[in-house]
Amino acid sequence: MVKPLSFKGDKKPKKRKRTEAEPSAGDAGPSNSTTTATAEDAENDDSWVSADAVGDVQGPIMIVLPTEPPTCLACDANGKIFTDPIVNIIDANPASAEPHDVRQVWVANKIYGTENFRFKGRYGNCDKYGILSATSEAISPLETWTIIPTPDTPGTFQIQSQNETFLTIKESTKANGAPEVRGDATEISFDTTLRIRMQARFKPRLKATKEEKAKERISRKELEEAVGRRLNEDEVRTLKKARREGDYYEQLLDLKSKSKHDKYS
Repeated sequence: MVKPLSFKGDKKPKKRKRTEAEPSAGDAGPSNSTTTATAEDAENDDSWVSADAVGDVQGPIMIVLPTEPPTCLACDANGKIFTDPIVNIIDANPASAEPHDVRQVWVANKIYGTENFRFKGRYGNCDKYGILSATSEAISPLETWTIIPTPDTPGTFQIQSQNETFLTIKESTKANGAPEVRGDATEISFDTTLRIRMQARFKPRLKATKEEKAKERISRKELEEAVGRRLNEDEVRTLKKARREGDYYEQLLDLKSKSKHDKYS
């Protein structure tokens, strides 16, 4: 399998040095440095996942076409749009596809104040004849697209131009030629049904889940510093459960109040 791509502007993973001794067997959780590392890992996650909803689509994407063998939408330096074979794929499953060439990667941005998208390198467009290209450096209706979930086929999409035609693939008229991609389909069909792969760090729900998990992680040492004394196992479990369920500060206040009463009783 070809090495995954990295893109200009991507954050490089930071090398972390151990500044503390290994936590003792009594510690009930990871250190603060581990919590920070988990948040950083979520932010720098450049693995590729499938978009499940239109709201997921943003950042670097790969548009997987319904061809056999699998291909994706690609664009060369001259703005020519074409189908390109997918090399990074497991068992020909479109849901595992990853790009191996920057020509296979588009950057999806939602146009402010609308439900429409633009796709760039240079902006991809479709003329009234269904011919695709990516030569424009500005946005007009030709460079504006709508992403529509496919009815009855979760995880797939239709990409519609402002001419109300769909991105589609057609068999090549040349012997042993690659499939052709156009933008002139007037009806939804298998040939217009696409998958969108994207970097995990841009997927809102996945990103939120990872951030929530990172926030849940806290060490015994951090909990004891917050309370101001050593804690027993039941107290540690109670505070960790409270962080998951959202009443951490209430439980923390109760323990602090209890500590003051015990001190002056």
